[in-house]
Amino acid sequence: MTNHIPAVSARVRGLLDSMTLEEKLAQLVGFWVDEGGEVVAPMQGEMAASDRYDVATEHGLGHLTRVYGTRPVDPIERAKWLWAEQRRLQNETRLGIPALVHEECLTGLAAWQAATFPTPLGWGASFDPELVEEMGRLIGESMHDLGVHQGLAPVLDVIRDPRWGRVDECIAEDPYVVGTIGTAYVRGLQSAGVHATLKHFVGYSASRAGRNHAPVHAGPREIADVFLPPFEMAVRDGGVRSVMNSYTDIDGVPVAADPTLLTDLLREKWGFDGVVVSDYFAVAFLQIMHAVATDRSEAAALALRAGIDVELPTGDAYLGPLAEAVRSGAVEESLVDRSVLRVLAQKEELGLLDADFSTPPTSIDLDSPRHREVARRLAEESIVLLTNDGTLPLTPRDGRAPVVAVVGPNADSPEALMGCYSFANHVLVHHPDMPLGFEILSLTESLRAAMPDASIRSAVGCAVEGDDDSGFAEAVELAADADVVIVAVGDRAGLFGRGTVGEGNDSESLELPGVQRRLVEALVATGTPVVLVLLTGRPYAIRWAVEGASAPAAVVQAFFPGEEGGNALAGILTGAVNPSGRLPVSLPRSAGAQPFSYLHPRLGGPSEVTSTDSTPVLPFGHGLSYTSFTRSDLVVDASVAAGGAFDASVIVMNTGDRAGTDIVQLYAHDVTASITRPVAQLLGYARIDLEAGQSARVSFRVPTGRLAFSDTRMTRVVEPGPVDVWVGASVADRETAGRIDITGPVHEVQASDERLVTVSVDRAAPLTLRA
Repeated sequence: MTNHIPAVSARVRGLLDSMTLEEKLAQLVGFWVDEGGEVVAPMQGEMAASDRYDVATEHGLGHLTRVYGTRPVDPIERAKWLWAEQRRLQNETRLGIPALVHEECLTGLAAWQAATFPTPLGWGASFDPELVEEMGRLIGESMHDLGVHQGLAPVLDVIRDPRWGRVDECIAEDPYVVGTIGTAYVRGLQSAGVHATLKHFVGYSASRAGRNHAPVHAGPREIADVFLPPFEMAVRDGGVRSVMNSYTDIDGVPVAADPTLLTDLLREKWGFDGVVVSDYFAVAFLQIMHAVATDRSEAAALALRAGIDVELPTGDAYLGPLAEAVRSGAVEESLVDRSVLRVLAQKEELGLLDADFSTPPTSIDLDSPRHREVARRLAEESIVLLTNDGTLPLTPRDGRAPVVAVVGPNADSPEALMGCYSFANHVLVHHPDMPLGFEILSLTESLRAAMPDASIRSAVGCAVEGDDDSGFAEAVELAADADVVIVAVGDRAGLFGRGTVGEGNDSESLELPGVQRRLVEALVATGTPVVLVLLTGRPYAIRWAVEGASAPAAVVQAFFPGEEGGNALAGILTGAVNPSGRLPVSLPRSAGAQPFSYLHPRLGGPSEVTSTDSTPVLPFGHGLSYTSFTRSDLVVDASVAAGGAFDASVIVMNTGDRAGTDIVQLYAHDVTASITRPVAQLLGYARIDLEAGQSARVSFRVPTGRLAFSDTRMTRVVEPGPVDVWVGASVADRETAGRIDITGPVHEVQASDERLVTVSVDRAAPLTLRA
């Protein structure tokens, strides 16, 4: 392993040369000014900072931790404090280097009054990287205006087990979808001058039994072929400037102490030249949770050698303990220098070394009409219509105003529209008397606005959790007298036991929490058509709601759609918006079938050799519309040399009577290979809007590297042989199919190889519907 001393400017080199050891180490840590407040990080109470702030900043400071996002503070007042604090660091420390400010920004800037966008599962359901990039840009602009330099997002963990509480922070179970959409977010955020941070490098979502912080026993091929590709895309194609380690250990080796991942792979192989930050307390966890270090000094040495440059949120190991280790000769000061150069180069790149903090902002709109417009569009695109017997969209009946019963614990709860890392559910839950700070309508309120002539009556029915069914009678009475019932159930996002999903809220079951299923079944039993709306942060096992005579009339899945989620759902339910979301994760059959991925080999699916069936209730890519589409005439190149690229095109037609959007999904199966291959793999996708009766030919240019895998030598290769290719409404639907032969010798994948599928659309295709 080389020492990886970065190439830096003469100014940065000069700063390093002038530093004392204490000044160097001060640049490698953060300080959490408000850490004594609400618990928003694992084991935060046990890890409180030992130094006062004035003592900790005596020699300068690397990061200020979550100055806006730990408690509700007025953004302008906090900005005044921050500008003054940066001036103090400039004027009262010997070197005058400002601190880099970082914040959470997964569903928008985690600050009071800031816009809240859909959770990342919603990004995946939209299959719309361009819109996610636009959202990232808006989030970045808000952060930049408030003096925040680095965002702790996106999460690029590939979903493997929906029991894991942090599924709502993830994008999809497909690495390519995660990579393309996550990279789009990186581009958007960084276009505003804010550095993105990839989380959590790597393997975090493969924890045993879906338990947070649990060990990972994924093999090196699964790590290489499933978990690493999204990070590689964001580094090589997105130019991301920061990476955060995973808390987990993989086959017994904590990632925070693994130089093969944090240095050899990330820097040597991929060429990453940014800064690696620790997940909160991850350095200290090497001692107190992983037990691979006897004390904080050894933990610091392990993390620094592995390649973690900055310890967040505070300097538990990188200040006093590391200083002692360097002075004793146990740790080479050159390792400290390496990380300090990276940190100073990052501050120079962000303009911090020359920043003028004389004039803080005096006004700011963190939830502007632009924010809300993008939030609504993304929410609308993310909602998935799972089933529908024709009850949706809701329309007036018999020329009279309909009577609509709106029932369920999530129907009149704005918090139910937002994910775990929203400011409302992350912080404001500790401040019940504080207003949200921005407008957000519940589903009930949005339906009343969207259906002014309807008679809308509401009841809670039950809570999200618990076994109290005393509210069933009122809900059933309302349902029996209504024309249609909208029942909104699902999750309540929160942290570490304060909710049903979110960080630390893992689940042993994939049944709806509490007595919510019984509530839905009681409503269905009235005979009134029931529309089930799921507001969740994970997919649940709802076979009972999808199949059979007692299933609801329609089922709508919304993955925490954000501040405009109520309006978006109302638009979908009333037909003002045609649903276009698709499942970014398989709808599970049971908890016992987990972990599951559609990317399974033949033996991972149902067969006569096992009595259990892992087949999802609904497959990856599934989603209905109020119109209909056909996909036909798939044309695929007959052959392509391994390492080259091939063309595949398909005609998509809107065969219904209204405009709609299809998600064109191109899949493949490597028929024979030197190792087992998945029965299906998404090669590429495209959103396409079509008017009623309109058709278009959608063409994909596919690098054969999309079919690459790690062979028996753990070398990523493209092998020759036949490959089945198809397009359908989901991974399970082969509506039109073809085959291509990959020819020539085995191709070893190179860094210069193409990784991305390109798409073009020819709307002049000759097909049109005829009367």
